Amino acid sequence: MEIAAHIRALRDEGERMVAAVARVDPDDAVPTCPEWTARDLVRHTGGVHRWATGYVEGRTEQVDAGLDEVVGTWPADAELAGWLAQGCADLVGALVAAPDDLQCWTFLPAPSPRAMWARRQAHETAIHRIDAQLTAGIAPSQSTPAFAADGIDELLTLFVPRRSTKLRADPPTTLAVRCTDIDASWLLRLTAQGVATTPASGDDQTRAGCTVTGKAGDLYLALWNRAGADDLAVAGDRAALGQFSDVVRIRWS
Repeated sequence: MEIAAHIRALRDEGERMVAAVARVDPDDAVPTCPEWTARDLVRHTGGVHRWATGYVEGRTEQVDAGLDEVVGTWPADAELAGWLAQGCADLVGALVAAPDDLQCWTFLPAPSPRAMWARRQAHETAIHRIDAQLTAGIAPSQSTPAFAADGIDELLTLFVPRRSTKLRADPPTTLAVRCTDIDASWLLRLTAQGVATTPASGDDQTRAGCTVTGKAGDLYLALWNRAGADDLAVAGDRAALGQFSDVVRIRWS
């Protein structure tokens, strides 16, 4: 996906999340993040938007600060939806205004810093939009296959192979993931040392220890731990998928 498409997705996902937040009580529990209330969800997402905006506006060194310090003063409960909307709008504006040769701190590989922040914040917001909709009792809006596959790719190729991941396998095994509605598939090689992810071939999908197949949107929800595997086809050793679901947790940086 191009940078402009990620920016549009960020804007649209933010608007959907704000609409859902307007329908919840701040003390409502978030079903997909049991330790959070709706208030916590909004503070997290709006704080991350403000944190990201600082880098998109040209901050070149990582700031070792929590979201409390980044935000300064949290909004009152009655102002949560508007505060979330403003933070997302400011981030969208910063990304639109940023030059293609933007130089700033990043934490994931990408063609450019601007591309990294646009992609990361589009999916950060999309996943938490799903959380907000579920909290409000709304069926989550479906992502397009292209956007969902892009989010799966970010997760499997950039986050999961990081040294901090807890996903391990001894003896080694493989996990193949394949979308049925768009040409996208991945092969994860799990060892005692970590995970390596590559595009999957036809042979990889048939020989993998476990192969998970489904529509990109369903895989996106399941792999980001926002839905179960009921809508997916799972062949082979389901333990690999179970371990993935149990241990893969993504932080905001």
